[in-house]
Amino acid sequence: MSTVALPADEAEHAVDRTVIGENLSLPLFRTLSGVLAGHPYLKVVVDRAESTWHLLDTAVHPFHVDYIATRVLGMDVAELDATLDEFNASVYMDRGRRFLLGVLSLHTDGDTDGRERTFLVLETTEADTMHGELLEFFYSFVRERLDGRLPLLLKPANHAQEEELAAISEQRVPRILGHQLFGTRTRTPLNPGEATGRLHCFRTVEEYQAAAGGLGWSDIVAMPCLPDDVRRVAGFINTMPITPLSHTNVLASGWGIPNAIVRDLDQLVEKDGLDGAWVRYRVREDEITLERMEEVPELRAPAWHQQRIRLEPPLLEDAPVLSLHRLRGTDRDRYGTKAANLGELHHVLDSRTADLTAFHGRPRPPRENLYGHLAARLGLHGQPSAVELRAAAASFVAETVEAPEGVALPFSLMHRFLISSPALQQGIGKLKMALELDATDVLDSLCLQLQQLVRNTPMPDSVAQEITRACRAPLAAGGRLVVRSSSNAEDLPGFSAAGVYDSVTAVHGAGQLLDAVRQVWASLLSPRSVRLRHQVGISSDETYMGVIIQAYVPAVLGGVLVTCNPTRREDFRNVYLNCSPGSPEQVVEGRILPQQFLYNTVEGGGRTVALGSSSEPLPAATRARLADLSLTGRLLQSHFGAPGVDSPLDIEWLLTDQGGFRLVQIRPYAL
Repeated sequence: MSTVALPADEAEHAVDRTVIGENLSLPLFRTLSGVLAGHPYLKVVVDRAESTWHLLDTAVHPFHVDYIATRVLGMDVAELDATLDEFNASVYMDRGRRFLLGVLSLHTDGDTDGRERTFLVLETTEADTMHGELLEFFYSFVRERLDGRLPLLLKPANHAQEEELAAISEQRVPRILGHQLFGTRTRTPLNPGEATGRLHCFRTVEEYQAAAGGLGWSDIVAMPCLPDDVRRVAGFINTMPITPLSHTNVLASGWGIPNAIVRDLDQLVEKDGLDGAWVRYRVREDEITLERMEEVPELRAPAWHQQRIRLEPPLLEDAPVLSLHRLRGTDRDRYGTKAANLGELHHVLDSRTADLTAFHGRPRPPRENLYGHLAARLGLHGQPSAVELRAAAASFVAETVEAPEGVALPFSLMHRFLISSPALQQGIGKLKMALELDATDVLDSLCLQLQQLVRNTPMPDSVAQEITRACRAPLAAGGRLVVRSSSNAEDLPGFSAAGVYDSVTAVHGAGQLLDAVRQVWASLLSPRSVRLRHQVGISSDETYMGVIIQAYVPAVLGGVLVTCNPTRREDFRNVYLNCSPGSPEQVVEGRILPQQFLYNTVEGGGRTVALGSSSEPLPAATRARLADLSLTGRLLQSHFGAPGVDSPLDIEWLLTDQGGFRLVQIRPYAL
């Protein structure tokens, strides 16, 4: 056994307790370990050439690669930085590699007799391509050097490792999958942040609705699953599992408020008397806490309370009903953001002139860029030129996804409808007066009356004819139509409006089509949407609704991906993808708990975070196709991620029964 000595200048500041060659006991594990996601963990390096292992002092050595390069191989940091990608490949991808890198984490659970069981889990990093023979060797090497009383399980770090382990007996390599290990976590971060407020616990939606009118910016709402129409408050807590890509978490992200799953909230509330108490609520990647405050704190209204968002004035002069492929991103002031973005997507896929490599061109110190990684993912060899790389990226995206067909109704049709009715004009006038006087006590009733008027007022013949004429072919075919909202008051910095406006997904015939259009228009005047816009200073005079009308496309799989890791903002590698059978709406509306994945868009590979309501994982071939979809989302971020390519996207997609991916919505993801 030996330990590592620090250089003299470093020894003044820290004692390195790294151990080489010693068997690992639980006391030694606790001495060397740190804490990650609430679990003690220890980094290990197996040196196959020396037939020994290194147990790293976590406080001194946060990175395996730095330790191996500088302490084992004698490299200096500058030399490592200059060859970092090549060095990473030698330790994570070389089939005959000398070093095997992993993490041991300590876990507890209850066994079948109700007793607590302590066990260790061994895993590699997510980008490691260790094949089955190496995985078995790694497990056996570590197992032989552990206290025999400690059970050890191997957790495959990615889908490829899962497939490699499938051919190896569980008796030889006992294992646990990531979604099995973390699927029942007591506390799970959804949106990081911190808030101080009064905690209100609700057991049912009915309880929440009865109290919702009295909730404000200084409250924290806790319940099994928050409804999509939740009020803007200081923080959210869910006591049942939910996906980070739900409407409510997108709202939490857009509003900059903490959100987490806290399954033991009842125990915390009972123990510390938290319901109705002032609390300090913190959500971090590795810790979620609720701390009771004995005195009422001095609070300042949040920044959004004084926020004033200004819209570009909508263009209300007569504009034609257009096919989506004829729109561009600049048409958002006439057709709304969603329609304009889908039109821009058509342009990107058809023209193939957009630069989709900008995200990979950003410096990621010590790397100058990620072009080499992108070239490898696209199957290019050597060092392709910038022109070759851009062409390959554009072709990859166009071959992976398609944009939806459909037509877009301009704001001018809604404007013509509203001014055609004196009753509607009178109702709009009353609502504007109430907003100017900040008469929030009458807002809800005025909005509901106005919505009812919109739904029941006949359209002018000219407006109705324009809509039905544009949809003549699908109406004649008798197929199902989908009618979606496309406002100018959504997907804005500081105002996402996720789930705020209506879509109608089962429309048949001209009569239902006109009714659905009116329902989408009416959603612009719902009490919730009016209140949310009023809170951030969006003028009702400048708020309009466009409409997208599409033929229904059957889907075998649908979902949402965001081109970031929602719970770890500094992670530039991974995108988060959710899916479930059928349409994407099931994911964002929380009707079922979706399968959840993280896909690495730099080195490649993916891992399953949760199986959700599914009893079986997706086939390997489908997961591989989702990896291509994830890289496509990352490449599109380079075009749509203004004002910077690091601004993530929120993409709704479906896998059609014909086997192709179709993107049905693309918008900024609120961060």
